[in-house]
Amino acid sequence: MFDHSPDELSAFEFTESTVPVFVSMPHSGLGLSSVIADQLSVPAMGLPDTDWFIPELYDFLDELGIGRIQANYSRYVIDLNRPLDDEPLYESKTTGLFPDILFDGAPIFNADSLHGSEQREEHHQWCKDTLWVPYHQKIDDELARLHNQFGHAILFDAHSIAARVPMLFEGKLPDFNFGSNEGLACADNMLPALEGVIAQSAYSQVSNGRFKGGYITRSKGRPEEGIHAIQLELSQDTYLQDSVVGKGLHSFKLDPVKLDIIQPLLKKLLRALVDVEPNMT
Repeated sequence: MFDHSPDELSAFEFTESTVPVFVSMPHSGLGLSSVIADQLSVPAMGLPDTDWFIPELYDFLDELGIGRIQANYSRYVIDLNRPLDDEPLYESKTTGLFPDILFDGAPIFNADSLHGSEQREEHHQWCKDTLWVPYHQKIDDELARLHNQFGHAILFDAHSIAARVPMLFEGKLPDFNFGSNEGLACADNMLPALEGVIAQSAYSQVSNGRFKGGYITRSKGRPEEGIHAIQLELSQDTYLQDSVVGKGLHSFKLDPVKLDIIQPLLKKLLRALVDVEPNMT
């Protein structure tokens, strides 16, 4: 046996909603199990593919009565937005349940690491049992509670990504990338409510483009049952300073000027979801 989690991090942080909207933050975690921490390549040590500062971006949720679930572990330990069977979500290149490459194609793990040895399966099972299953069960429980109380529940899956990731998509990503699994994950009046907010701003947007919603959106959204899900993949150009590279690591910092512009818009988005009355299917 080996020590998986020396700091004894919980799988997630959680607060209940008092409105029918709930926010998931599966990729903002920075925690590492000891196994993963000991194996990371130098470029991966800075956790460059993190959805940086998502909790800070949405620090207004309590004011709106919106609860959240926030993962504590990095996606390099396990990707909570992938299915347990690791079936690919997109036909184009992507990363899986247990990523082994960065978004730039570089390896996450050292060539001489134990990743792939006899310890690999034990660690993967620990990740599934201790991190993935509790995270998804908590989402299911909260959505069921909200549906019982309000007659419907809406999950907003909050993500961000670099504006340019050649391995995943060509060119520059729009600022706001909404995904509803091609309309299958939510009532048909929900995306227009969000699109209308962004249309009044200077930001670009697309719905169900390169990002149509990951496993969380696709599996939780069941509009025929009154449970709806939408993913937002926000371009990090909208709120981060330009990344600085030093000693092979990227440094990511919030841009206070950008934050003052983008955060009120995010607040309008979430308020729009609270106010929307889903179309019956």
